[in-house]
Amino acid sequence: MYADARRRSADDPVGALADFRRTRDALFATHPESPIPAPARGAFHGLAYWPHDPALRFEVEVDTRIERLRIPMPMSRDEPVIAERCGRVRLPFGELDVFWLSLYGGGLFLPFRDRSAGVTTYGGGRYLLDTIKGADLGGDGTRLVLDFNYAYHPSCSYDSVWSCPLAPKENALPVAIEAGERL
Repeated sequence: MYADARRRSADDPVGALADFRRTRDALFATHPESPIPAPARGAFHGLAYWPHDPALRFEVEVDTRIERLRIPMPMSRDEPVIAERCGRVRLPFGELDVFWLSLYGGGLFLPFRDRSAGVTTYGGGRYLLDTIKGADLGGDGTRLVLDFNYAYHPSCSYDSVWSCPLAPKENALPVAIEAGERL
């Protein structure tokens, strides 16, 4: 899904996102490891999304000159895990730290919480990037593509049997981001 979105999203952002969402909805409805509880899958008709907003796609430089810190990343139901802050991105509405998350294999991880959290999105935040799962839109080694239209809820927002990393306080944005998945 993400490979197709990486290939197409710059040239056909609306079509790439629509196909991505259709595929995601189909996986949530049918995949044996879907975060939708098995008894609820028959009534599942797709996730709720905001419409595409082209103003919420950014190609940003990752500032790696920041102090690398190891922080306890909060989890939805288990003890915090240690994540290493390895960079920071600056957006028109705030800054977000990028983490190296050793949990389940390691990779870049960018969770965020915004003013919609707990209102129209999951209170623990959403994810923009989780490279160990291939959940990213690419970059060139110093820059990342961050498209909030692809922001998604962690699995624990659908079923409490999942334990998920949550957005740490460092990644709280002062605005509501009405893009991507919503409740």
